[in-house]
Amino acid sequence: MQGEANTLPGSLEAIKVKILISGPDDSPTLVRMELSSEVDLFFHYVHVIDRQGYRIVQEQQRLVVDFNEYQNVLVRMLNSCIREPNNHLAIFLMRGDCAGRLDFIQNMEYKFVELMSCVFERSSEDMVQRHISYRYNNMKIKLSAAQSRLHDIQNLVKAKNPSLLLQLQKSNSSNSSSYNSSQLFVIPTTSSKR
Repeated sequence: MQGEANTLPGSLEAIKVKILISGPDDSPTLVRMELSSEVDLFFHYVHVIDRQGYRIVQEQQRLVVDFNEYQNVLVRMLNSCIREPNNHLAIFLMRGDCAGRLDFIQNMEYKFVELMSCVFERSSEDMVQRHISYRYNNMKIKLSAAQSRLHDIQNLVKAKNPSLLLQLQKSNSSNSSSYNSSQLFVIPTTSSKR
């Protein structure tokens, strides 16, 4: 049973990637890549590398690109995975010790070539909670803007064609139940499993 866990297939899922740099664009001192998921709010992994750490990775993986171009290479590889999913793959392997590895692989018709790997650490619970709070607050702002826009449109329709507004309100109330905005977004604040 112990080896069985390693052979279980993974899932195909869209992952949100954020790349941040510290320092000037042409000479960064630090590159940070964050992975998150719309499906799993608690999925949040971080890859952080500086010049010294990159030299070690560069030797281990025989990379020819300089650290100044590292973030651009990451962007190009991610874009290749999006544009050409049959030829370029990004595979995230999670380990049980809260770590993971993102492998960039190119399909060369008869063989798969690993182009580069990035080591990730699972974010702390505090960081995950802050990330979830940010996403929740961002969604609340978008909801508020959409509700404000809807209200403006209702006022415009009310002024221009009041009978149309009454018909829309009647059809809306008969086709669906109304929701309170506080019921739309329920996000747990702890990651404890029941």
